[in-house]
Amino acid sequence: MGIWIDTDMGFDDIAAVLVVLHANETIDGISLVFGNTPLEQVKRNAASAAMAFGWSFPIHEGRALPVLGKLETAERILGQTGMPTVGLTLPAAPPLPTSDAFAALCRWLEEAEEPRRILALGPLTNLAALCLARPDLAAKITDLTWMGGGVTSGNHTASAEFNAFADPEALAIVLAHELPLRMVDLDLCRKVFAYPDDIAPIRATGGVNATLIADLLSGYVSIGTSRGRPGMAIYDPTAAVAFVNPGAISFRKARIDAELAGSLTRGRTVVEMRESHAAFNAEYATDVHAETARAQILGALMKEAAK
Repeated sequence: MGIWIDTDMGFDDIAAVLVVLHANETIDGISLVFGNTPLEQVKRNAASAAMAFGWSFPIHEGRALPVLGKLETAERILGQTGMPTVGLTLPAAPPLPTSDAFAALCRWLEEAEEPRRILALGPLTNLAALCLARPDLAAKITDLTWMGGGVTSGNHTASAEFNAFADPEALAIVLAHELPLRMVDLDLCRKVFAYPDDIAPIRATGGVNATLIADLLSGYVSIGTSRGRPGMAIYDPTAAVAFVNPGAISFRKARIDAELAGSLTRGRTVVEMRESHAAFNAEYATDVHAETARAQILGALMKEAAK
């Protein structure tokens, strides 16, 4: 089985990659996309993460701008690096070898003799490009699990979740080309939290990266606690749990569309659950066994920290 991850490489993206790896899955490649920060910082984050955690799979440079409109990032929440921390940061690393994500995705799909599964953790711009230029290869994707959208509301705006808002045209293109989209949205992810008490056990493992992981997790959790919440929803790793542990999260078929207009509605994911009212084109996550998901996510961080 082939696995590919498309990511804007913040801390929760790193945690999602670790969830996949510690589920004993093999990652064939990663494509990078703007999102948490501009693409140049995403590339630095990926190079540093690969060096810190010993990743050997290839990492490829994807799209720096959305299909339409201006660049939108999450820097106002996550800071310039896309990774708040209370101490250590990822180590500086040499730049990644130049490698084009579009060409790499095409090669990966051309070689397909087994299921081709993609976990997408940012704006869907790289996959939209694939749909437009090589719809024959996009049709070989057997499973596209995406952390994005919001059934009831947004976070970047009142209507739109960030990954959808950053490139709603990309989402619309992916849906129009009938890729097998499974949406793990805000509502679902907000059922799975990391708390301040989760940090000390990771730090106590004493491995090479224990302090780094603990400091980054603490910085991430502080996004929520600084706003008066008990912790922080673990967005991308929850999508990774859906990807590697289907028994932990339930999905339901629906009609999903991306709102492309309106100053207050652009980027909203409209989810029609009534089959009598629309032809279904995707699935969305409806329920999660939160403790199972938490245990798998924190367990992956603990195992990595203990190395």
